[in-house]
Amino acid sequence: MRAETQKPGGVRRFLRGYFLGTDHRAVGLAYFVTGFAMFFTGLGIMMLMRWQAAYPGNPFPLLGRLFGPDHPWMPGGMLLPNFYNQLGAMHGTTMVFLAVVPILVGGFGNYLVPLMVGAPNLAFPRLGRLGFWCYLVGIGVIYASFFSHGGPANSGWTSYPPLSVLEDGGQIYWLVGIIFVYVSSLLLAINLIVTVVQLRKPGMGFMELPFFVWTQLVTAFLLLLAFPPLAAAGLLQLSDRLVGTSFFLPGGLVVAGQTLDVSGGGSALLWQHLFWFLAHPEVYVLILPALGMVGTIIPANTGRPLYGYRGMVLSALFMGGMSFLVWAHHMFLTGMGATMNRFFETTTIIISVPSVVIGGSLVLSLWGGAIRFTPPMLYALAFLPMFGIGGLTGMPLAMPSTNIPLHDTMYVIGHFHYIVVLGTLFAVFGGMAHWFPRVSGRLLNGKLTVLHFGLSLLCLNAVFFPLLLQGLAGVSRRLYDGGASYAIGREVFFLNKAVTHSVIAFAVVQVLFLLNVLWSLRWGKPAGGNPWEADTLEWTEDRAP
Repeated sequence: MRAETQKPGGVRRFLRGYFLGTDHRAVGLAYFVTGFAMFFTGLGIMMLMRWQAAYPGNPFPLLGRLFGPDHPWMPGGMLLPNFYNQLGAMHGTTMVFLAVVPILVGGFGNYLVPLMVGAPNLAFPRLGRLGFWCYLVGIGVIYASFFSHGGPANSGWTSYPPLSVLEDGGQIYWLVGIIFVYVSSLLLAINLIVTVVQLRKPGMGFMELPFFVWTQLVTAFLLLLAFPPLAAAGLLQLSDRLVGTSFFLPGGLVVAGQTLDVSGGGSALLWQHLFWFLAHPEVYVLILPALGMVGTIIPANTGRPLYGYRGMVLSALFMGGMSFLVWAHHMFLTGMGATMNRFFETTTIIISVPSVVIGGSLVLSLWGGAIRFTPPMLYALAFLPMFGIGGLTGMPLAMPSTNIPLHDTMYVIGHFHYIVVLGTLFAVFGGMAHWFPRVSGRLLNGKLTVLHFGLSLLCLNAVFFPLLLQGLAGVSRRLYDGGASYAIGREVFFLNKAVTHSVIAFAVVQVLFLLNVLWSLRWGKPAGGNPWEADTLEWTEDRAP
């Protein structure tokens, strides 16, 4: 049964089912809708920041009338340097913790995994709903910092001490909100793991699971094992701020020319180790489900099974395990010593091997197939080279000799976003186009979807490729004026305007996609039972979405 055969229920039924129900599809759609709302919020924040970088000293269009000359953050619509840093912290936090992960795991995972393994629901339906509400509370607490004295946290999405302990902004809100997000991720991970292990269809062995389910399973273990250190670190930092401990404050710290009166004895580097022990596995939380989606779309549009399925599964498992042994390549500048640098350089290079295996298998799966260039397939095909560029640009960052001069430059921004935006986001759009008929019973408008694909591909490359060039020229990140007040890298400052205009164009294109979704929900072409002729179980389960 599909959406067109359901009885009309209106807004009340939507709210009751999708925000109060315990069915896995209701929970998944709730994560999905909320995650995309946060994605657009994070995109809006980035548009403010990019305008400031391209036109420092000029008010953002229309905002000059909303904010008076005495506004503490945006006098006359112009971002102050401190507020620029605060927006940077909120952009990173929103996109990583509040948008992409909830969409990939909370949305696609909750909705599709039980269907793909033949389970009637999640193993713990009420736990699934509780996890979503913890996620909502986390969003509310983090964004309540905009109304606090001093505004949002201004120590970046990484919240490095001692600034994060000493600053007078909304760091406490950030820490409490992240703890709620952690609880949500913990409940989500436990639910998915137990569902796959215990509720599989009788006779379905582990090596018969769809590759998408394997990537969700590995991702769930990463969330389960990697998030606790950050939650513990958050509690310790809260203690430093509220109780007066010094877990992350060293003795003899001088602030504004005066020695800080704290007990001392702590280590700011301890936070970095605890944070990156989560944050680098988090990169694979962002990419593994995307690989699983592409690994589902390609067989459905070539008529061939995945090439080297077993090798892809083992590579995903190896990638997940190795992700816990590479975190300190973010810390080559901290003086760990040559021995530790060589260790993390080696592990970082090793973890690229399973990525190549999975990517190569996806490419080889195209060989000899009857390829249909459907809208989902276009997104999946674009994912492959974009993911490849993201991986290749990451290789210089694996080695201390090249990492150190590139550290904290725009090159790092470009590399990271090629993976999680041009890679993961295209997989998300492909997944939406692929499974939209399963959710709604209708197809997205093909012409509008192809137009969105082409314009998004063009705009995003125009956004992030120039950042790689700026980073190679030595332009640092987190410069509120885009580097206009610095002498280094002046020959590439003109790219700031091109990047800003491309970001704005990309945002406009996403409005086109949103309108396509809303139009297709009501007037889209009926999809039938299995429009892509896929062989996974979610298309054979005769349950109303």
